[in-house]
Amino acid sequence: MARPLPWLIPSVVAGAAVPAVVMVGQAASAELGANPIATALNQLGLLSLVTLLATLACTPCQLLFGWAWPARLRRTLGLIAFAYVTSHVLVYALLDRRLDLSTLGEDLAKRPFITVGFAAWLLLMPLALTSTNASVKRLGFKRWKLLHRLTYLCAALGVVHFVWRVKKDLTEPWLYGAVLAVLLAVRVVKARRRVPVV
Repeated sequence: MARPLPWLIPSVVAGAAVPAVVMVGQAASAELGANPIATALNQLGLLSLVTLLATLACTPCQLLFGWAWPARLRRTLGLIAFAYVTSHVLVYALLDRRLDLSTLGEDLAKRPFITVGFAAWLLLMPLALTSTNASVKRLGFKRWKLLHRLTYLCAALGVVHFVWRVKKDLTEPWLYGAVLAVLLAVRVVKARRRVPVV
């Protein structure tokens, strides 16, 4: 039996908090550049996508390499991703648009990259709210598992949001899209070989 790793989740949470702490420090000392809100939005959006892809990477690591420990991190990484996405949305709504509901509504209706980004955030909400063991028992594991497969759609919407947001060099967003495609392909291949995927 593998020994427990009590330090694993606290270490991941602490590491994931570092970029946020650094960003707050930069904002406090006016070091976020000429357009600090845009810089914060870009950094938070990128952190959201990275942590969301990290969540999806846990199962492929288990399937390909036999590592059991990444499975312990799935829920934690998912909650971290939701926290970063929520921060991204709040910076946009509160600081960039100053909670002007008419402007927010117009952006949602007329700017597709904002529409898909907002949709991804909404879809992540029920996943964050049902991330507890009590929710698994209440929903039943099969229904809970089916619900949490929305993570795939959220990640795809995140990539689309990034692609549509970038106006010039699409290399970086397409790179993240390629990572997502690989992570999904591993699941498909293993499923066809009748290997259980969690």
